[in-house]
Amino acid sequence: MSFSGGVKNEICRVFPSKDCDISAECYGILLYCNTFSSREVRIITENDSLAERIPALFSKSFGLAFDDIRAPESGKRSFIITSPDKLETVFGVYGFSPDETLSHHINRAVLEDSCCCASFLRGAFLAGGSVSDPRKSYHLELATPHAGVAREMPALLRELDFEPKSVSRAGNHVTYFKQSGAIEDFLTLIGASVSAMELMGAKIEKDMRNSVNRRVNCDTANVSKTVDAAQGQLETISLLDLGALPDKLRDTARRRLGNPELSLSELAALHDPPITKSGLSHRLRRLRELASGPGDAGREKSKDA
Repeated sequence: MSFSGGVKNEICRVFPSKDCDISAECYGILLYCNTFSSREVRIITENDSLAERIPALFSKSFGLAFDDIRAPESGKRSFIITSPDKLETVFGVYGFSPDETLSHHINRAVLEDSCCCASFLRGAFLAGGSVSDPRKSYHLELATPHAGVAREMPALLRELDFEPKSVSRAGNHVTYFKQSGAIEDFLTLIGASVSAMELMGAKIEKDMRNSVNRRVNCDTANVSKTVDAAQGQLETISLLDLGALPDKLRDTARRRLGNPELSLSELAALHDPPITKSGLSHRLRRLRELASGPGDAGREKSKDA
C-alpha cells in the first residue's frame, strides 16, 4: 500500500461525531471529487476504507442513498447521484441551487468553526488528495476540477498558517506543499497524526543519513588529500641522498619514509622531541626545494633546518 493510501485509511478509522463536521467533510469530498455538477455527482475511489465511509457520510449528512454504485474490474468504485431531487438536496445544504450554480466556490459560511475547516480539508484530501512517500520526497497536493475552488483554497489554508502553492495540471487545479513541516501539520490537522509521526521519523532518518554521508565524504576527501600529499613527499625524498642531509631534515625524511600513512599532525608528533605542524611543513618544503633545485644536497649539511 502506498503512503497516501495509508493516510486515507488512518483518517477513515474515526467517524465525525458532530453534524457540522460531517457536512463539512462531505463538502470537501464534493468539491474535490471527479464530478459535482447540476446533473451528476460522481465520486470515484480505489480506497476500500473511503468506499465504506462515503455512503455513511452522505446518509448522515443528506439523508439519502446513492442512485448507483459501480465496482468495475479496475478496482475503482464509483458513487453516483443523478436524481434531480437528490441533487437539489445536496446543493441546498451548502446554500446553492443546481439550476443557478454556474461554477463552484467555497461557501465559507459552511466552515465557521475550526473543526469544520479541518473536516472540509479532510474531505478534500480523501477525494482529491495525495501525498508522496516521505522516504523519497516531500509533496502533498489537493486537486480539483473547479478553478474557483482552487483560487479560494490557498486563502483558507493561509488563515490556518499554511503557505501553499498552486499549479494547473491536466485539466485540474492543484494546491500543494513541498515543505515537510507543512505536510506534517496538515496531516495532523486532518486526523492523520500517526502518518505525520511516520513522516517526521523518515525525515530524521534521512537527515541523519545525509549527515553521515557528508561526514564520510569529508573524511574520504581528507584521507585522499593526505595520501596524495604523502605520495608527493615520498617521491621528493626518493630523489635525495639522505646521508648528505642535515640531521633534522634526514630525521624527518626517514620518519616520512617509515610512516607514509600519517597526516602532518601525526607525523609531527612522532618526532623526538615533537615538533609543530608548521615546523614539519617547513622541513618538507626544504626537502622539496633541495630535490628540485640545482647543486649538491650535501651543501645543506652545515645548515640547521
